[in-house]
Amino acid sequence: MKRNWLFTALILTLTGCVQMPDRQNELAQATTNVDAVEGKQESPKGDLIDLVRRREDPQAGDPAWTGVRPQEKPAHYATATGSLFSQALAQDMYDDTRPRGIGDIVTVLLAEKNKANKSASTDVGKSTDLSMDPLTLGGQALSIGDRDISYSVSNENKFTGNTSADQSNSIQGYISVEVVDVLANGNLLVRGEKWLTLNTGDEYIRVSGTIRPDDISQENTIESTRIANARIQYSGTGDRQDVQEQGWLARFFNVSL
Repeated sequence: MKRNWLFTALILTLTGCVQMPDRQNELAQATTNVDAVEGKQESPKGDLIDLVRRREDPQAGDPAWTGVRPQEKPAHYATATGSLFSQALAQDMYDDTRPRGIGDIVTVLLAEKNKANKSASTDVGKSTDLSMDPLTLGGQALSIGDRDISYSVSNENKFTGNTSADQSNSIQGYISVEVVDVLANGNLLVRGEKWLTLNTGDEYIRVSGTIRPDDISQENTIESTRIANARIQYSGTGDRQDVQEQGWLARFFNVSL
């Protein structure tokens, strides 16, 4: 009888171990908001040219910018209270079809225009003039040898500097992005990219950030100026992009000492 009790206890223990959730895997799969926007970053392997240029060209189809697939919702479900009503799946008959969940698409209207001007002028001057008349004693000038005891010192320093800097940028266009995560307050994390293949290279646009569903228009569009923590990249790859950058030797001679 005692042996049977021990065997039963062993079976129950092993059953509990099998049903124990893998908490470690859940923690390993958890991501932050930045990971959701940027995707899983992997260190790309560049060649010798990338090493000399100190940069690596982005690649189309990067897993960090790939699309997401929303999880399938079961046809039959019930909440913990036993009710068939689910707030997450409820739809208002008077509501529009704005993006609300992972995998939904929204179009971003790129309307960025920034301009910065800065100028500075410095004019510093200093002048020093010291003198002493010859010393006299009893109406006679004191001297050492054939020189009078007197001095005269004059000094003048002057510095003038001017600097100015102008910078402006503008980008207009459209790009559709996907919702990759929904925050607790209802805000949406979005990201997306667009690649254009040209004869001598590629051009790409990448957009990521956080948006409010209330800022999305009825046409399912949102202005880029309403994206929080926005990261907008517009650049290219190939020969046309390379000729716009200085070589490593030119950068070496332009180093400030």
